[in-house]
Amino acid sequence: MGCSKLIALVLVPALVAVHVHVPMASAANSNLFRDYIGAIFNGVKFTDVPINPRVRFDFIMAFVIDYTTATEPPTPTNGQFNIFWQNSVLTASAVAAIKQSNPNVRVAVSLGGATVNDRPVFFNITSVESWVQNAVSSLTTIVQEYNLDGIDIDYEQFQADPATFAECIGRLVTTLKSNGVIKFASIAPYGNADVQRHYQALWASYGSVIDYVNFQFYAYGASTTEAQYVDFFDQQLVNYPGGNILASFTTAPTTTSVSINTSLSACQTLQSQGKLYGIFIWAADHSRSQGFKYDTQAQALLANAPAGY
Repeated sequence: MGCSKLIALVLVPALVAVHVHVPMASAANSNLFRDYIGAIFNGVKFTDVPINPRVRFDFIMAFVIDYTTATEPPTPTNGQFNIFWQNSVLTASAVAAIKQSNPNVRVAVSLGGATVNDRPVFFNITSVESWVQNAVSSLTTIVQEYNLDGIDIDYEQFQADPATFAECIGRLVTTLKSNGVIKFASIAPYGNADVQRHYQALWASYGSVIDYVNFQFYAYGASTTEAQYVDFFDQQLVNYPGGNILASFTTAPTTTSVSINTSLSACQTLQSQGKLYGIFIWAADHSRSQGFKYDTQAQALLANAPAGY
């Protein structure tokens, strides 16, 4: 996700009128923890990850992408999504098992990502109607096969203008929700001007159907201080008014991202200010080599928040 991602890879169209944005309730302390998983192809399993029973826990499998690797370089498929997470390990039966043994767990899938076979992934469409129709159909098949609960939007490069992106993604989420295919949706922007233009356009038109904002705060520089992190967080409360903004950090080996300790300190400050709706981590694949130390710490912090969805 953002500059820190590394990916190892070996129905009917919605008839939606102009959608008026109705802001959701303002974010407050909550106990939502989210962990991306499956993009690095290192064999990490759901059962490897410690799950605190006092948090709401979302696994987000990374990724499904409307690209094909049948061509070189990989090419876009106009909304026909294919699986690019390590589905030989994170199988449909594994999803069912982790949810059955942990009633507080939901499983989602992220759309897009940064690269396929080290090539950039672009949001690229033929037309709004055809992209939405293909996306609804292909994602419905994947979500139902794996018994998933939601989707996450993580396109980071665009060959479409913000209004087109907003209409495609907004209609997709609206249709999947109205069809009962998904229960929730999130977006994963970061502090890049073009990325923000696209996601803020989506929020302005369809924010009422987006449940969480997985903002990639770790994409800011390594010199970021705790106070600056909190300021960046407050900026997103303005950029996505009424949204449930999640704090975040990466456990990937990097010297260019906000440090984990700075991020966790900022999370404590945000919680003391009543603004920590949740935390997400990129990614469980990396956390395994650290014994999931920081995943455990983040969940322990959130476990002090009120329970309930």
